[in-house]
Amino acid sequence: MRHRSLLSACAALAMLTALPALAEAPAAPTAQAAERAFTYTDMLNANRLSDPRVSPDGRHVVYNVRATDMEAYRGVSSLMIQNLDGESEPRRLAISDDGANTARWGSDGGLYFLSGRSGSSQVWKTDSTGATATQVTDLPLDVNAYRLSPDASKVVVSLAVYPTCDDLACSVARGTEAAARKSTGQVYDRMFVRHWDTWADGTQNHLFVVNADGSGDPVWVTHGFDGDTPSKPFGDEGEFTFTPQGDAVVFSARVAGQTEPWSTNFDLFRTNGLTGEGFTNLTDGNDAWDTGPVFSPDGRTLAYRAMARPGFEADRWQVTLMDVATGAKRQVAANWDRSADSLQWSADGRTLYVVAGDVGQTRLFSIDVANGAVVPITGPGHVSAVELTPSGFVFAQDSLTSPSELYVKTFRGREMPRQITDVNPELDNRLFGEAEQFSFEGWNDETVHGYVIKPAGYVEGRKYPVAFLIHGGPQGSFGNSWSYRWNPESYAGAGYAVVMIDFHGSTGYGQGFTDSISEHWGDRPLEDLQKGWAAAQERYSFLDGDNACALGASYGGYMINWIAGRWSDDFKCLVNHDGVFDVRGMGYASEELWFTEWEYGSTVYDNPEGYERFNPVNHVSEWKTPMLVVQGDRDYRIPTAQGLSTFTALQRRGIESRLIVFPDENHWVLKPQNSLQWHNEVFRWLDQHLQPQD
Repeated sequence: MRHRSLLSACAALAMLTALPALAEAPAAPTAQAAERAFTYTDMLNANRLSDPRVSPDGRHVVYNVRATDMEAYRGVSSLMIQNLDGESEPRRLAISDDGANTARWGSDGGLYFLSGRSGSSQVWKTDSTGATATQVTDLPLDVNAYRLSPDASKVVVSLAVYPTCDDLACSVARGTEAAARKSTGQVYDRMFVRHWDTWADGTQNHLFVVNADGSGDPVWVTHGFDGDTPSKPFGDEGEFTFTPQGDAVVFSARVAGQTEPWSTNFDLFRTNGLTGEGFTNLTDGNDAWDTGPVFSPDGRTLAYRAMARPGFEADRWQVTLMDVATGAKRQVAANWDRSADSLQWSADGRTLYVVAGDVGQTRLFSIDVANGAVVPITGPGHVSAVELTPSGFVFAQDSLTSPSELYVKTFRGREMPRQITDVNPELDNRLFGEAEQFSFEGWNDETVHGYVIKPAGYVEGRKYPVAFLIHGGPQGSFGNSWSYRWNPESYAGAGYAVVMIDFHGSTGYGQGFTDSISEHWGDRPLEDLQKGWAAAQERYSFLDGDNACALGASYGGYMINWIAGRWSDDFKCLVNHDGVFDVRGMGYASEELWFTEWEYGSTVYDNPEGYERFNPVNHVSEWKTPMLVVQGDRDYRIPTAQGLSTFTALQRRGIESRLIVFPDENHWVLKPQNSLQWHNEVFRWLDQHLQPQD
């Protein structure tokens, strides 16, 4: 049952929800069960809440709500504000009309945000009314991230500049010259040549400090550094911060040089004041990843997250404390076998609050800084963001049956969290499939967990066709969380039962469990999938084991190709999205080489056997199952040749197959109309091959 106490809030969100309807989904296998069931069109139309920020006085929370305008082919974002007294409704800030995002409170009580209303992305300021705004920065380049100094007198901003320039004017001139050039050839003398979905253009993300009152010139505090801060493609202001005195900036970055594509050696650097005259490496002793610097309230301790093994992007994030005066470091809760996704200090500096995956959930934990004791604060669900208030927490949480909403909870209270938003009231009247977590003995007789979801409108005694979903990563999880790309409830709403297995390699079950997939892509996880599928059928009689389709993306797509040659008899159809076809080819064509070199044991030329051991291309002769292949042409992680090769192999063998290529999408299909087409094609494929049993 979804929360309904704030249904009156829908009036405040009316302008967000009154959008053109999506095209109808194809007919579900069980029309009666899906009559009011949640569907992927509901999912695509749902409002998306994110980025909550609590005011310094603890009275307000500002957050972003993004609606989807299908006709305009874009998302429509609005900043909302809500009192935390529980007595008032959310209010949309008028500054949203001209575009506003990344809202951050200053210690002066002002609300700062990014907006392109001046023609480029700059920092602006308003108050809690959000009626009018004043421009804070007026720089010749777009601000892509920012952070306020503790006294709100300065702002550090990240700009994409040409690192060999000496000032912003040079970067502007060089960009203008590049845009005007008639020839199109690009010349490279080092990697990255391209990354994620963008070709390298010679710029890097660098930090500049400006006065919030507009006086003086910006100071390039990372001048001379060879690298990006924040990192590309997904870094943000969590990778840099002012010192407590506001007299320097600490940032996380990796030196690019000639080794960037196969290095995970991010370090914490402290600028030498705010003069632009160099920086000092604070974590030079660790050749693995250091990031997320957060100073304690008294300024004496710097907390950050650190990995231990160079080259491994899925290593455990260990909580580390550095004495600012001496540089001495120590780990906190070193024996806690979970990976910290974020860090926040309590007001008294005695506790760190951490978000981490935990056996299919993503919870908020407290860590006692003195003794390392760890206590869970939240229960089932997926916590995506946390903000402290004078009395407790505001956090965003989602689940398998609910998109993200805001909740409040006191520090020490044992009460259930109280939901304070309802940005999708229309989902209150949708049927969701009932989910249950189960476990079984997998590889090495170790406990493995999974989820089974009944179809929406489930009828006792009936058998249902099955969507067998395989997560990517491979160090990832299909746990108790919401997704706008691979949402298991959209399959349940279409009349399918869903089975998901967190095979060896998944996160949230201890680092040893996560480690076990490296150099074992094709044996241990496959064994878990096979045993999990058998255990689910034995335990849940409504699963029609003879009427199933396996679907996956990224590593999940790799596993689809591997299943096609090694375990195809259990499935009537397959769906492969951006999956690996030729592991050896990936070792030379993928951009982040640290990933392939760790997962397969070394480089292709030093360890060719490691790349061939579980290579789907070597088993194409055994393929026989119909497969739908989906590929984003701007996916430079798993390049287009992998998808084309998969489809070519299927066609050449005369296997029923279909290829969908999205020229303007990367590893994920994100554009609204493209996402709708993706779902239409995938569900049409399932409907074509799976039939319900009456």
